[in-house]
Amino acid sequence: MPGPGLGIAAASALGASLDIIRLFQSAHWIVQLVMVVLAIMFVIGLYIIIYKTMYLKRATNESNRFLDSFWKSRDIEQIYKQAQALRNSPISQMFVAGYTELAKLSSDETLKGDREGSLASIERALRRAQTVETGKLDSMISFLATTGSAAPFIGLLGTVMGILFAFIEISEATGAATLKVVGPHIAEALFATAVGLVAAIPAVMAYNYFTRRIKVLRSEMETFEHDYLNIIKRHFLR
Repeated sequence: MPGPGLGIAAASALGASLDIIRLFQSAHWIVQLVMVVLAIMFVIGLYIIIYKTMYLKRATNESNRFLDSFWKSRDIEQIYKQAQALRNSPISQMFVAGYTELAKLSSDETLKGDREGSLASIERALRRAQTVETGKLDSMISFLATTGSAAPFIGLLGTVMGILFAFIEISEATGAATLKVVGPHIAEALFATAVGLVAAIPAVMAYNYFTRRIKVLRSEMETFEHDYLNIIKRHFLR
């Protein structure tokens, strides 16, 4: 049986929920539109945060697994099979692209003597794969940057418009604007700013976090490219 404290907390939560609904319903339709836009931005941003957190975690873990196998194993065929299985790793996909290009060049009799040309082709394949994988890592986080920078101003626009319409309505209705009369209308308008901040703050924090994680992965991709090309030079294009 729930205690009295739990009942009071539930009642308080219900009251807060009803207050939010009342603030939304009492606001001008333009302010309501602003709140809806901000709510949509918040929901989309929340989805991106969850998705990118899981994606970057998988990319990092699989990249670490692949690099561990790459440096320990001497069987390039086995490394290739493992790289194909680790599809979320940008580094393994770079290896697949380089290995595929190397196999194609090795089977072309006209290119076997062209060491520099073959190396340049493999380097281009690695760069193309790196560009594709970087695009995957960067996808969708620009929306977080947009939300973080624009949401507070959109909320402020809703607040300004709400206060403007509130004063016009009060002036036409009563001819006076006392605190008791104006207060509820200002609260409705200020709620738009609060919604804007709720959408913006997690978006900014997540964007900065994802940017740091992606920067680390990019650095590892560039290091792997140099190491892989050096291995190709020493062992396959002699």
